[in-house]
Amino acid sequence: MEHKKAIYAGTFDPFTNGHRDVLGKALKVFDEITLLIAVSPTKKPFFKLEERIDVLNKMFAGESKIKVGHWEGLMVDYARKNKIGSIVRGLRPVGDFESEYQMAAMNHSLYPEVETVFFLTGSEVNYISSSLVKEIYGHGGDISKFVPTQIMELFNK
Repeated sequence: MEHKKAIYAGTFDPFTNGHRDVLGKALKVFDEITLLIAVSPTKKPFFKLEERIDVLNKMFAGESKIKVGHWEGLMVDYARKNKIGSIVRGLRPVGDFESEYQMAAMNHSLYPEVETVFFLTGSEVNYISSSLVKEIYGHGGDISKFVPTQIMELFNK
C-alpha cells in the first residue's frame, strides 16, 4: 500500500485550536503530515520562526506521523522536492472557499501531481484565526481557549 504524505502549510503564527482540529482530521486520512511553516516575505510575524518550529516540535514530539518543517518558497516546490502528493487546507464557514479554491487551482496548475484536500473546521473552532487571536491578545484579552497550552506558554514568555 502506498504511503500517503501531505503538507499542512501556514504561518502558524500562532498555531491555534482551529489548526489542531484540521490536523486531527487530516491524520485520519494521511500516514504522514508535514506541518510546513510558510515564511512569507510580506508578513511580519508575531513569533520568530525558530520559536514556532520549537513549539510545534515539542507539541508533536510523541506523534510519529507529524513532521515539522519550514519553507521560504512555493509550497508546491516543497511538495515536488519531497515527493508529497497532497496539500491539506482547512475551510471555515465564511470567506475561505474562494481564496482557498483559487490557491488550490494555482497549485495544481504549477504542479499537476498535487491535490488539495479540504477539511471543514469543527463548529467549536470555526471562528478562530491567528490574526484574531493576536488582536485579542494585543488588547489584553484571554486567548487561552483559542490556542493549545504550549502556545499559551509561548505567549506568556
